[in-house]
Amino acid sequence: MDGYKKNSHAVFDIKFHVIWVTKYRYKVLRGPIAVRTRELIRQGCEARGITILQGNVGKDHIHLLLSCPPSLAPSKIMQYLKGRLSRLLQDQFPELKKKY
Repeated sequence: MDGYKKNSHAVFDIKFHVIWVTKYRYKVLRGPIAVRTRELIRQGCEARGITILQGNVGKDHIHLLLSCPPSLAPSKIMQYLKGRLSRLLQDQFPELKKKY
């Protein structure tokens, strides 16, 4: 049973491949914004007990392969990550507020 994770009620190996794009496909994920995006995604996943198996931040999209416990729904994971990421990036980079 290598590769499986356990909690008190389940043995699991759940992986989600998620891709999300910026609004209107604006190419805003460059330079310091891309670096900060990576940091915030790592922090958010670590806080929720989600493991990032692979990830990539493109100029206008983000790819993630996530492994998470069965207690987290994919929609709630994305709601948490995207909402937190958007709010923190717009606070830190005021030029994003003008586009969005």
